[in-house]
Amino acid sequence: MLVQPINARPRRALWALGFRPFFLGGSLFALFALLLWGGVLAGVLQASPVGGLLAWHRHEMLFGFAVAIVAGFLLTAVQNWSGIPGLCGRPLQGLFLLWLLGRASWFLPLPSWLMVTLQGAFLPLVAVALARPIIQRRLRNNYPIVALLLLLAACQWLTLAGWLTHDEGLQRRGVLAGLWLVAAMMSVIGGRVIPFFTRRGLGNMTPAPARPWLDRTCLLGSIALPASYAAGFNETPNAFMATLFAALAVLHAVRLVAWYARGIWRVPLLWSLHLAYAWMVPACLGLALWHAGVAISPSLAVHALSVGGMTGLIVAMMARVSLGHTGRPLTVPASIGWAFALVQMAAVARVLVVPFMSLGLGLSVLLACAGLGLFVWHYLPVLLQARVDGMPG
Repeated sequence: MLVQPINARPRRALWALGFRPFFLGGSLFALFALLLWGGVLAGVLQASPVGGLLAWHRHEMLFGFAVAIVAGFLLTAVQNWSGIPGLCGRPLQGLFLLWLLGRASWFLPLPSWLMVTLQGAFLPLVAVALARPIIQRRLRNNYPIVALLLLLAACQWLTLAGWLTHDEGLQRRGVLAGLWLVAAMMSVIGGRVIPFFTRRGLGNMTPAPARPWLDRTCLLGSIALPASYAAGFNETPNAFMATLFAALAVLHAVRLVAWYARGIWRVPLLWSLHLAYAWMVPACLGLALWHAGVAISPSLAVHALSVGGMTGLIVAMMARVSLGHTGRPLTVPASIGWAFALVQMAAVARVLVVPFMSLGLGLSVLLACAGLGLFVWHYLPVLLQARVDGMPG
C-alpha cells in the first residue's frame, strides 16, 4: 500500500507526510556533502567515494540533495491536489531508507550492480507513489509532473551508465540534462506558487492574472534543454542553442516582472522565492553568450542555476511548505532571513568571485553551509514535532 487513511497516520510526526523526512534528511545531507567537498578541496579532509570525488559531487548535489527535496515537496503536494492522504508510515520509511542507502552506497564496498540499483530505483518509486492519486482523480494537469520525474530518472540512469563505463562525458551529460530538467520543474512549480504566494503574502486575495502562453512557452523551451544535453548537443557552441537560451532568459525575466510587487522586500518568504527564480535569467544568458562564442566559462552559468536558483528555491520552499503543513503562521525569524541571504551570497561568491579569486570557492561553500545550518537549526523541531493545530500530517 502506498497510501494510508488519515486515521492510520503514524504516531511519530516525522513519518506523517513526505516533506518531513525528506526536507530534514536532504538539508542535513547537503550540509554534510558541502562540508566534505570543501574540506577535501582545502586539503583538510580525505574522502574516496567510488568513482572519484568529482563524480560523487556532480551526482549527489542533484540526485541526492535536490531530488530528496523534490520528492518531499511532491509527495506532500499531491495530497492537496487529489484529496487522497499522502504516503506515510512504513511505506514512507522504506522510501526514505532507499534514498539513504543510495547516499551511503558511494562509500560502501558494494558490487556495481547493487549500487546502481540502489541509486536508480528511488525516482521511479516516487513517480509511482505520485502517479496513483493523480490518475485515480484524473488530474490531467498534473500528468506532466509525473512525466518530468520519469525523465529525471532517465537522466540519472544516463549518469550512472557513464559511471559504470568510466565515461566522464556521459556522466556530465546526464547531470547537466538532469539539472536543466530540475530547472523545468522550477519553471512549472514556480509559475504556480510564486505569484500565488506573493499575492496572498501581501494580503491580495484576488487570483493572479493567467498567462498560459507564457507558462507553456517557458515549459516547452525548458524541456528542450535537457533533451539537448542528453543528446550531446551542447558540447560545442552553436547558434541554435544560443538563440534558445537567450529566448528563455527573456521569458523568465518577463515572468519575474509580471510577478513582482514592491511589498515583497518586507517578507523574507517572498523575496527569497523571487531572488532564487531570478538566477534563471543569468544562467540562461551566460550559456547564450557561450554558445554565441563569448569567452565565458559555462560552469559559471551552471552554478548560477544550481547554487542561486536551485538551492535558493529549495531552501525558500522548504521554509514556506514546512510552516504551512505544520499549522504554523507563515512568518520566519530573522535567522531564516539570514539563511536565505547566505545562500544567495554563496551563489554570488561562486559565480562572481571564483573567476578572480581561488578563495571564492571556499567562501561559497562556507556561506552555503551557514545558510543550510541556520535552516536546520530552526526547522529541526518544526519537522520533528506534530502539527500545532492538531490536524493530521
